[in-house]
Amino acid sequence: MDSRRPPLAPAYRTLPEYVRHWAELTPDRRAFTFVDHPAPHSLGVHRTLTWQRLDLRVRALAARIADHAEPGSRVALLCPQGTDYITGFLAALTAGMVAVPLYPPGLPGQGDRLVGVLGDARPSVVVTTGRALPEVTDFCERAGVTVLAADQVPDSAALNWQAPVPDSAAIAYLQYTSGSTRAPAGVEITHANVVANARQALAAYGADTHPMTCVGWLPLYHDMGLVLSVAAPVVRGLLSVLMDPAAFLREPARWLRLLAAHPQALSAAPNFAYDYCASAVTGAQKEGLRLDGVAALINGSEPVRPGTADRFQAAFAAQGLAAEVHCPSYGLAEATVFVSAARPGSPLGRFALDRDALAAGKALPARPEDPRAVLLAACGTPVGQRVRIVDPVAHAALAEGEVGEIWVQGPNVGRGYWNNAAQTERVFGAVLGEEAPGGWLRTGDLGTVLEGQLIVTGRLKDLIVVDGRNHYPQDVEATAQDAHHAVRRDRLAAFGVPGGAGERVVVVAEHARTTSLADIDVPALTRAVRAAVSARHGLRLADIVLVAPGTVPRTSSGKVSRSLTRTRYLEGAYTAETAA
Repeated sequence: MDSRRPPLAPAYRTLPEYVRHWAELTPDRRAFTFVDHPAPHSLGVHRTLTWQRLDLRVRALAARIADHAEPGSRVALLCPQGTDYITGFLAALTAGMVAVPLYPPGLPGQGDRLVGVLGDARPSVVVTTGRALPEVTDFCERAGVTVLAADQVPDSAALNWQAPVPDSAAIAYLQYTSGSTRAPAGVEITHANVVANARQALAAYGADTHPMTCVGWLPLYHDMGLVLSVAAPVVRGLLSVLMDPAAFLREPARWLRLLAAHPQALSAAPNFAYDYCASAVTGAQKEGLRLDGVAALINGSEPVRPGTADRFQAAFAAQGLAAEVHCPSYGLAEATVFVSAARPGSPLGRFALDRDALAAGKALPARPEDPRAVLLAACGTPVGQRVRIVDPVAHAALAEGEVGEIWVQGPNVGRGYWNNAAQTERVFGAVLGEEAPGGWLRTGDLGTVLEGQLIVTGRLKDLIVVDGRNHYPQDVEATAQDAHHAVRRDRLAAFGVPGGAGERVVVVAEHARTTSLADIDVPALTRAVRAAVSARHGLRLADIVLVAPGTVPRTSSGKVSRSLTRTRYLEGAYTAETAA
């Protein structure tokens, strides 16, 4: 039923219009498939919605939501990963409400954030599933909101219900982002924003003209997961196949099997996932696995390092994986998600830059084998938006090869922050040089342009300044994790803390899951990390703290939260037994 190519998408400006369009044009085509893994060794149970079935479920739930809230009210999604999450999100938009993509209570390390977000958004309705209904109802008891189970609403609720006329300028959803440097904030994403960004991403990865299948495990409350697994497939009429993030973490080969099962697969994952697959997928799991049909693999980490793509490629080249499918990309929630990307089919853009020059604001070439070189991958070029590298103080555009703050302008840039006019004006209303006031998004990220391609170098607020010299924390972290095998990759944070003679540098690192703290020669690890950081960066580490796996806090998108790690360190949360 899915062999024929989907028709070209019309130019609607809201996702509900696209859902209705595909339901009428291709009712029996598969829209969304969720692959559940109910047991440790399960090969996956597939649950599928056709476009016609999706449309019916969306309208039924939208009608029920409209019975309990006025247009413009917030609808929080506290659903587990699955088709009910997608139905709930699209139903909120169809009913003229503002969706708030979240997660059920009990997600490890995210309880306080969930309380904070619900307090800020103040939803009138919470949507969950029958399975999660008891814990969600108990969690929301004091809030006095209506809790609906998406899978318990009958199809008949859609009868005789008319959806409001969609307004593309209205807020579609609030994308809460905790980031790595500040408290959670809800970005106001309009209907027009998300449709524009879906089209930009489809064009960047070639899915606007070629049939592809979106395959993913990123959580749907995360901006990339929501756009790539829901919005883009809805706009283009593509099949989206998804699984639970926990199922991937338990057995990463599951993701690879889904990629192999769907020709022209388009998928995204953070940096750690590619390293995880390269190290954890066994030879037996690789047998019979064919990855020559993969169209594009997106890596949106900041910054993207060529070594990760190389390790992943080396691990699966024998399975037919093409080197040209790796697509380093850059984006942020304030721009819906997608800003720029390397195109599939092109060689990975590699740049070796002089570390000292980079810290001084210049991207100067270095020999790749030079131990003081920083190796970075280019994130390609934007589609349908403007990107400038800007002096963050003078607000003047910088020339190619100079490092500055990345500024973005385009139809995908959100309206601002929910209930925060001052922060909205500062971040979304930037003025560039002599241009007319407003219109530029300040990303807070540092980068440069070389050979016409965007290179992300770090975050402005994360810079460590010692003796007047800038140091990128992710650069220090890369050195530390390469210094000793017991340091867990991508699970460590480097940051500065106040000291008597200026800023002191601290590294908090998780040890690898394959060993216990008692089996690690901590003094030897400490010496190795100190020596590597000193030799490569000219830095003396004031403290190294080795902690258990899962101890270093992460943001909602899975990135290490340096600011929260720093706060916990200063509060004494890391015990003396783990200090090195």
